[in-house]
Amino acid sequence: MERMTSYAPAEASERTGLSLDTLRYYERLGLFGPVRRTTGGKRIYSDHDVAWLRLLICLRQAGLGITDLQRFMGSLRNRTNGNAGVVELLESHRDRLRDEIAKMNLALGVLDDKLDHYRGAGDSAQRK
Repeated sequence: MERMTSYAPAEASERTGLSLDTLRYYERLGLFGPVRRTTGGKRIYSDHDVAWLRLLICLRQAGLGITDLQRFMGSLRNRTNGNAGVVELLESHRDRLRDEIAKMNLALGVLDDKLDHYRGAGDSAQRK
């Protein structure tokens, strides 16, 4: 049987970039876990916990809010319709994210055009 690595809270925090408060908050919300504990009651995070936290971080960076993450986890736990709930949630958010990316790309293009324009204008003003 493969042995999993265990991490103290500070190590899990370092590996994920999340604060200790955020680790406890995500656990309390049921976004991952339950986290194992020592006989003294201290949390011990596993590789599996760290992997889930990294997934949650990625989803947060993609714009999912806490409520979305709770729905995501709820869909994973309650798969009476297979993966339909998970797929629907992720597809919906992917569509919103693509729309945002398109808007950002448009704005970036406008900024690039303005930079080209004003850089060119600056050159001609200096030549006079």
